[in-house]
Amino acid sequence: MTGRRVLAGLRNLGVATRAASRSSEWRFDWQDRSTWDRVLDGAGSVYLVQYDPEPLTEAFVERAVAHGVERIVLLSARGADRPGYFEGVDEPVTHLLSEEAVRTSGLEWTILRPGWFAQNFDEGVLADGVREGVLRLPTGEGAVAWIDAEDIAAVAVAALTEEGHHGRAYELSGPRALTLTEATAEISTASGRPVRYEAVSVQDYVTERLAAGWSRGDALLMTSSLSAIAKGREERPFPGVREALGREPRGFAEFVEEAVAAGSWVR
Repeated sequence: MTGRRVLAGLRNLGVATRAASRSSEWRFDWQDRSTWDRVLDGAGSVYLVQYDPEPLTEAFVERAVAHGVERIVLLSARGADRPGYFEGVDEPVTHLLSEEAVRTSGLEWTILRPGWFAQNFDEGVLADGVREGVLRLPTGEGAVAWIDAEDIAAVAVAALTEEGHHGRAYELSGPRALTLTEATAEISTASGRPVRYEAVSVQDYVTERLAAGWSRGDALLMTSSLSAIAKGREERPFPGVREALGREPRGFAEFVEEAVAAGSWVR
């Protein structure tokens, strides 16, 4: 969700860029280390979204240093530095390993730790539920200070192109917390389509995901991520956007308005 937004922000500034992915001109595959060198050769800065299943960031950062990269901005995650933030998963451990690799690299570095993206409602794991009219999640009445991916990208662009962001770990969130009930109500009102939230048990959620074709591993990973919401760990707003950009973060209503205008939830 953030990569194309970072790319657009850099290009708007006239910065020469390389969009690296498995399907792009600058082919990059975490699992194929032979693709790393071409992407890194001649690059001055890197925006890095880590590969979750395996701790490959350290090796990649070492390769970046060897190629003369000077600056790296890492997309990490809320809770990476807090053991037990997510229940039953090692995801924070892999994020923390990535953070340590960046911190000890000798490069200029910035770490971004966003919470749950607002764009999950129209581009991510919550989008199908919104379009179907009901979100069934094991999150109770937990609230989230939903962060707009546009703000994450704006902070990344600033860290890649400006001075003053080296050595910073920005905790990124939206300006206020909303429960899933409140968030779906805002979407429903703005879009004119009925959308509601229903709290379910973890067991029921996993059963439904398996019936939808998910693997058990993916279903359990998602319940672990959602556990942070259920435990109230995502509700606190953080000042990272203001610290990095000198302005307040975009609100959830602004995201919803733009998503409706773009036809994001039209069947």
